[in-house]
Amino acid sequence: MASFGHRGHLNHSFRRLRSFHLTPQEQRDAPPPAAVMARPSTPPPPPSPPVSEKSRPTIPLLPGQASTSIPQSFKLALCIILSLVFIGAISCVFSGADAGDPPFKKTLDSLGPGIVLIGDNVDVDVDEPSITIRWSIMACGQGNVLPGSEGSHGSKNCGLPNELVYIYVDGDPQPTATYNPADIPFNKDTGLRRNIQNLVQFDSDHVLDVSKARLYPFDKYYLSSTLHAVSGTTNQTLTITKLATMALTANFDIHSTDVESYSDLADGTRLPTRDLDMYINRPTDARGIALLLFIVSWILTHVCIGHVILARRLRTAKPVLKHLVSVGAMLVALPQLRNSMPDAPGLDGFLIDTIGFFPQMVIVGVCIIILLLIVVSREMHARTRELTAPPPRPMTVFKGDVPPPPKVPTTSMEMAPYEMYRLMKHLKGQYVFPPVAPPAQEKQKKGMNKHRRYMTSMGPISEC
Repeated sequence: MASFGHRGHLNHSFRRLRSFHLTPQEQRDAPPPAAVMARPSTPPPPPSPPVSEKSRPTIPLLPGQASTSIPQSFKLALCIILSLVFIGAISCVFSGADAGDPPFKKTLDSLGPGIVLIGDNVDVDVDEPSITIRWSIMACGQGNVLPGSEGSHGSKNCGLPNELVYIYVDGDPQPTATYNPADIPFNKDTGLRRNIQNLVQFDSDHVLDVSKARLYPFDKYYLSSTLHAVSGTTNQTLTITKLATMALTANFDIHSTDVESYSDLADGTRLPTRDLDMYINRPTDARGIALLLFIVSWILTHVCIGHVILARRLRTAKPVLKHLVSVGAMLVALPQLRNSMPDAPGLDGFLIDTIGFFPQMVIVGVCIIILLLIVVSREMHARTRELTAPPPRPMTVFKGDVPPPPKVPTTSMEMAPYEMYRLMKHLKGQYVFPPVAPPAQEKQKKGMNKHRRYMTSMGPISEC
């Protein structure tokens, strides 16, 4: 019985070992071992059908783990909508630029009776250098305003003067402007006076102090002027109650103050006048833009230096040309950045050019020269290497079939020289691979056997 169990165990082990060398089909067809057949077997479950990719169950995701990809068309449409919204929001600035009261309304409402000169426009020319102010002649007070002209500059208290007025600027003996109310036409429909600019406005030119012009964009200018008015009807000096100018132009911020003054004439007569002091500087946004362009220009200059450093590490001329093109583009871009500065002055040695544009152009020009020298050097080295390089080995081209390999020695006569050569190297103590086999040892003498346990020789006597 024990023999039968041992034999069944060996049979089962043999079948398991044999199953490693069977194909899946042969393994399924092989009969089960006796131990397995002895046990009650249950029918195997039916094989499950293969699960396809479409029929695989999906794992439900949590609300915060959604992984739905956004279509590219939706992203493009979203970018276009955001761009249009941004442009529309920026454009709203123009619609609100004229919101609010006229700029001189509050000033005119607070004035007393007298002549008022309003500087509607200020033109600052730094290159000239000069400043031109366009004045509007006005009058405030019930007895000084021409009927039908009220409401000028948004103020009901002021309008056009009701008498002939001469305006003198900076002590000029001849009147700079003449105002005649008889020249003002009526509106036929409303019966009110028309405000004709050439009849109520005049220009005055002044010399500008440009001692700080070289500090652009932090340049500042100063202007002082004196004006007085004379009545053409009574030939009496009229009181100028206010000199006011606009506070902001396209390129400058203007801060003006006026002060009441007088002058003593040669005959001892005191002439009442009105003086104007104007302080002119650049607006904050213009300064910021100019400084940003100045910084960008220097960054581009430093990038040119980096191109030169990278180009020196290259071994061939072709990659250096890419750096040369980039630096050349920056050489063209620097003057454009300089001209893009707000109301940029000419290249007359201003401080921003002394520490900016001029050294930038010099550095970029030197970088271009160095890159050209690198290109020439790499080309010369390439030609030198071509001339000094050894000629290429001639390649043998077989016209036809490939020649057969050399004959392998097989006979003893053919192998004897080779074996002799290897044996000589072996006797000299040199390395030979494969190693030379040692000579066959002589057979042991008969009667000299070795003990099978201790491997010792035994003579005939010990064997007995």
